[in-house]
Amino acid sequence: MNTPNDNLQKPTLQNALELGLRQDEWEKIIELMGREPNFTELSMFSVMWSEHCCYKNSIAWLKKLPKDGKHILAKAGEENAGLVDIGGGLGCVFKIESHNHPSAIEPYQGAATGVGGISRDIFTMGARPVASLNSLRFGDFNHPNTRNLVKGVVKGIGDYGNCFGVPTVGGEVYFDESYNINPLVNAFSAGIVELGKTVSATAKNPGSKVYIVGSATGKDGIHGASFASADITEDSAEELPSVQVGDPFMEKLLLEATLEAIDAGCVAGMQDMGAAGIICSTSEMSEKGKVGMKIDLNKVPTRQTNMKPWEMLLSESQERMLVVVEKGMEKTIERIFDKWDLNCAVIGEVIEEEILEFTFNNELIARVKPVNLVLGGDSPVYHRTMTEPKYFEEIKKFDIENIDEPKEDDLKAIAKKLAAQPNIASKRWIYEQYDSMVQVRNQTTNMPSDASIVRINGTEKALALTVDCNPYYIYANPEIGTAIAVSEAARNIVCSGGEPMAITNCLNFGNPYNEEVYYQFAHAIMGMKSACEKFGTPVTGGNVSFYNQSSDVGPVLPTPTIGMMGLLQNHENKMGIAFRKVGDLIYLLGKNVNDLASSQYLIHHHSVKNSPAPYFNLDEEFDLHQLVREVIAEKLVVSAHDISEGGLFMNLLESAMINDLGCDIEMKDDGMRIDALLFGEAQGRVIVTVKPKHQAAFEALCKKDIVPVELIGSVTTGDISINGVEFGRSRHFKTVYDSALEEIMNQN
Repeated sequence: MNTPNDNLQKPTLQNALELGLRQDEWEKIIELMGREPNFTELSMFSVMWSEHCCYKNSIAWLKKLPKDGKHILAKAGEENAGLVDIGGGLGCVFKIESHNHPSAIEPYQGAATGVGGISRDIFTMGARPVASLNSLRFGDFNHPNTRNLVKGVVKGIGDYGNCFGVPTVGGEVYFDESYNINPLVNAFSAGIVELGKTVSATAKNPGSKVYIVGSATGKDGIHGASFASADITEDSAEELPSVQVGDPFMEKLLLEATLEAIDAGCVAGMQDMGAAGIICSTSEMSEKGKVGMKIDLNKVPTRQTNMKPWEMLLSESQERMLVVVEKGMEKTIERIFDKWDLNCAVIGEVIEEEILEFTFNNELIARVKPVNLVLGGDSPVYHRTMTEPKYFEEIKKFDIENIDEPKEDDLKAIAKKLAAQPNIASKRWIYEQYDSMVQVRNQTTNMPSDASIVRINGTEKALALTVDCNPYYIYANPEIGTAIAVSEAARNIVCSGGEPMAITNCLNFGNPYNEEVYYQFAHAIMGMKSACEKFGTPVTGGNVSFYNQSSDVGPVLPTPTIGMMGLLQNHENKMGIAFRKVGDLIYLLGKNVNDLASSQYLIHHHSVKNSPAPYFNLDEEFDLHQLVREVIAEKLVVSAHDISEGGLFMNLLESAMINDLGCDIEMKDDGMRIDALLFGEAQGRVIVTVKPKHQAAFEALCKKDIVPVELIGSVTTGDISINGVEFGRSRHFKTVYDSALEEIMNQN
């Protein structure tokens, strides 16, 4: 067997530790290779065995999540993204991933390359991206860096998505001091592909040529995967070279060239060069195909001179793909990429032996088995110990009776205060920087709904897409809170007229070696599992992002973001949230509970952060969804809106102010506190409106169900009135609701 020569310094255990490996991992590498690695090989292991690439502290739990479903065509871990059959010979490819650490250091490029990377995961599989969403978390606005982070991240997302030509159709944003140093930037993308035209990230056919296509390789992003697998510290700014630099115009060219090459039958296998660059793509594709590769690094197009071999292997330069080309199609793919003015260089070939060999200047500089490097192969798997968080003791002490109930005269002021809270108020300042109408598929802008609705050209179908996670609920109870996140995502899709089909997730937590953080993570998986099984929404993949913490603040609030896709068989069945006409009847579906736990009202009006998760019952939630789907399918309702942040009052306000309407509400209080009735966030509730002519049919259908249904009022032209409390015109709240975030962002 050939042994690589390496002119670089022979590495030591200390070098391995400095690269983020542990002593036992260093010893395992030597055991697997039968010798000590050289520096290039050690660098390869350091990124491939990082948390970001091999999920060594999470994979044991991730395997517990449901992956099978009647619509699933590509399960979690099988391809770059999930693939769901949506009928008519079409599939939806979708995924969510994080770009947290890069965005903390360089918010513009960190966020922009997050959008670019997740988009490549979609079109690498042969799908054309049709929609983007994002889930963002930032610190308290009193922190000096928050506004700069928000501006940089939003501009990065907007500039990249707008130039690339894919609409940003929805998302969510939260602000909390736990994210002061470490923001979260989770990017979601979905695309449409004809079934039978998908491409696998698998190398095959020994003798086939291996190409690198797209941008030239530079030194940006080197050790980016390792950087994403460590805590944020005051020295993290020195890791700026670990942040990639994006070019959306290049990405657009790469998209069109890639899809053309697939249509021409050139591509045998392909993978995006994301985290860990060339070494990740070559090892994962080879292992999946049970083959190997010989790669000549001298043939890699570079944009910087004198790049070292390990720099080329680890670079995370953007807008690049690794392609295994069908034999005989080499000239065709070269012609296609030349037409689009993109690099298309042969850098090696597929070999039968399951080994990776990298040469440089005619010298073998690295030789390693793909199985040694990859997730599911020989990469380490850890079973961490966990401890119930100490702050749970404070949560257990919570008693609603210790919270002062407001006077009736104070309710209007409290409602206006909540409407101006950044976690509740309109995010218009953000989404107006995104192009939501490019490709002319999105209906959400013209008719607001709980989920984003994206038409599928050439069909009557539409996708229903949403991202959801209330981190306060997860903090209070990771298992229940995560089940709520899945349930709310499904509820949003159901209320929009869709059928939930599958999820992707982005699991954002602190350091997994912290036993309390690991408790949060493990119990979040338990909650996700139970809810996904209940709703029949298997997990198609996603991303684990640990180490979201800093020495100053500690870990961020646990944030397991749920990205869910659903389907409308006919886009005309879309349901919006807006009250439509004076005189329409307003019904509450689901039961009211005397509950204030983890509500924005409790957090921001009473400054109480330690309280339980809000009331939630998974069986009741499931029954509610079935009823909502049925009344929408029977065309018995004209609006539907789930009750979430801000409680019943914010639900009614958001529905009323779109068309400058009001409502007159009289509800059975059943001994409930007025603040729990108005602002409590108990789960499993939806407000619908019904035309008077459909009242009898609506009530007759509801009587067949076990879900509580209550006629609570009607739509008016006047004030919002609830149980005799007059709140004033919705338009007066709309001014505050629409301008709050913009005013905060424009402060000096």
